[in-house]
Formats: sequence, C-alpha cells, structure tokens
Amino acid sequence: MAFTLAFDVYGTLINPHGVVTTLESMVGERAPLFSQTWRDKQLEYSFRRGLMQRYENFSVCTAQALDYACSHLNEPLTVEQKQILLASYGQLPAYDDVISGLDQLQQAGHRLFAFSNGSAEAVDGLLRHAKIRDYFEGVVSVDTKKTFKPNPVVYQHFLDSTGSNASNAWLISSNPFDVFGAINIDMRAAWIHRNVDTIYDPWDIEPTFTAQRLDALQEQFEKF
Repeated sequence: MAFTLAFDVYGTLINPHGVVTTLESMVGERAPLFSQTWRDKQLEYSFRRGLMQRYENFSVCTAQALDYACSHLNEPLTVEQKQILLASYGQLPAYDDVISGLDQLQQAGHRLFAFSNGSAEAVDGLLRHAKIRDYFEGVVSVDTKKTFKPNPVVYQHFLDSTGSNASNAWLISSNPFDVFGAINIDMRAAWIHRNVDTIYDPWDIEPTFTAQRLDALQEQFEKF
C-alpha cells in the first residue's frame, strides 16, 4: 500500500550539526556543545513563540538562538562569524542513509513531501543543495499558518495541502515532539532514532514504529 509521507527536515533528512566543522574554527573543541546548545534553544524559541502566538519566521528563532549560545557559553563571536554560521544553515548535509531511503520509498510508490518549521523557500534551497529535492512532490511549511510544530493546526495543514487524510498519511521524524504532534491528530508516525543517546519522552503517546535509518522504512511500511 502507498502512503503520503511527511518528512521532517532538520534532524531527520538534514544534519543540523553539520555546522560543527565551521564552528571548530571559531570555538575549538567546544564546537559540539555550542552546536547542541544552539539547536536546543532554536527549538525552544519556536515552542515559546507558538504558545505565545508571537510568530516569527524560523530563521529568526535560529538567529536569536545563536546569540543565546554565544552568551551562554561566553563565546563572543563577531557579526561576520555569525553571518557565516547562519549562511551555513542553507548548506547543511543530508545524512548518509537519506538518498537510499528516499529512493526505496519513491520506487515503492509513496508520495513524499518535506514538512518543516522552516520557510518553504529556505527548505527548498536546503534540499536542492543536498541534492534530494527531486524526491519530493512538494514542500509544506508551517510558515503559512504562522505557528510551529507541534500545534495541531500545522499537521492538519499538511493533510489539507497534500489532499490526504490522517488514515493514509505518516510523519517521519527524529524529533519526539513532532511524533507526538502527528499522532495527536490521528496520523501515524515513524520515529527515526538516529542517536542512541536520544530519549523518547515518557508520555502516553508512542510512535507507530521506530527505525534507526531511513533505508529501513520501506520494510516496515510493507507490514501495514
């Protein structure tokens, strides 16, 4: 059976920690910590803005989170260094299992869409840089609804935008909060457990199934 698949982008298809190499030239051995702090605060700012109904484009959350990381870790980067890091967010790499996984799913007849907190323009450029844009029928951004995942509004927006319904649509994401959001409106969801240290939050909402890699998805879908 073929499904409509909503792929989270940052952390699922694209490695947000691809900035570590660039960071190493700026903050040395603290680069991994800096990258994680930046990413955590980026997501936190999107959650806050969604709850407060004070929407700003995800790029604003990214820039403000970078400022926070600099202050929190006492790494006073220059304006030029920050511009380099922000520009690198448009040139992040795909994980090594992504092309093979997407190819399998496309060959199986599924409809593939990118579904992101990022703007459609930013995500489209990112996917093109990673050479995976052609796998996707389209890009669905929360930007249209002026709020962020896991607001139920944005998952319904995905269904409406793709002409699908909760019974035949799946979310594919490495972020537990995203999995919660999809299942909360009765979609099914596959959690991509990329990092063994990532803990799935102990709520009463479980993923439909868990996989470590994208190229393990099609085997699981054949069971449904």
